[in-house]
Amino acid sequence: MRQTYVASLTVVLALIGPSAHGQVKGSLPATITPPWTKGIQPISRESYRSAITCGKQPGPRPTCVFYDAELCANDEFTLALYTPYKQVAYTVWQAVSRKQPAPTPSYGEAQRTRVIVGLKPLHGAQNPVTGLTIARGKEVIQPSSRSLDDGGGTFYFDFAPFAPTSPITLTMAGEAKTVTCQLDRTTLARMR
Repeated sequence: MRQTYVASLTVVLALIGPSAHGQVKGSLPATITPPWTKGIQPISRESYRSAITCGKQPGPRPTCVFYDAELCANDEFTLALYTPYKQVAYTVWQAVSRKQPAPTPSYGEAQRTRVIVGLKPLHGAQNPVTGLTIARGKEVIQPSSRSLDDGGGTFYFDFAPFAPTSPITLTMAGEAKTVTCQLDRTTLARMR
C-alpha cells in the first residue's frame, strides 16, 4: 500500500510542476578520464579494463570513480551510485590510494552486480527518504528492490533504465520535499 502511495505521489508531483518540488539538471565534470560513452552497463572486458585504468588514478577522489558526487546536486539529498564499473574501479583505487599494488578485482562478482543507488537526506530527520523512481517519458520505473533505514534509502535497478537511449528523470522523494533530476542522453552515456 505504501509503495503504491509513494509511486502515485511521485507521478502527481511530477505533473504539478516545479512549485511543488525542486528540479535540477544532472551534470558530470567536463573531463573524466579515461573517457567513457557507453553508459552504465553489465561488466564487459572493455569496461573491466577501463575501470582498472580508472582505479589506478592518483588523488583523493578521481572523477572517474566518484563521478556521481555532484551528479544531481541539490539542497535536499545526496546521491551515490554503485555499478559493476564502479565496483572494479573503487576496489583498485582503494589499494592504490594506500600505496598497495593494484589488485585484480573479481570479474565474476562484477558480473553479478546491478545498479545500486544510495540516497540520503542532507538535513537528516527533516526530510527522510521515502522513495526513488526513474521516469523515461511517461513510464515510471520502480526499483526492483529497496530498503529504507536511518532516514536514507538503497534502491536496486536493472541496467535498462539507465541506458543512454533517451533522457530520464530521477525522482528523489522525501517526507517533506521531493527533488527531480533530469539526465540527458549525453550525461547518461558518460555515466559508468
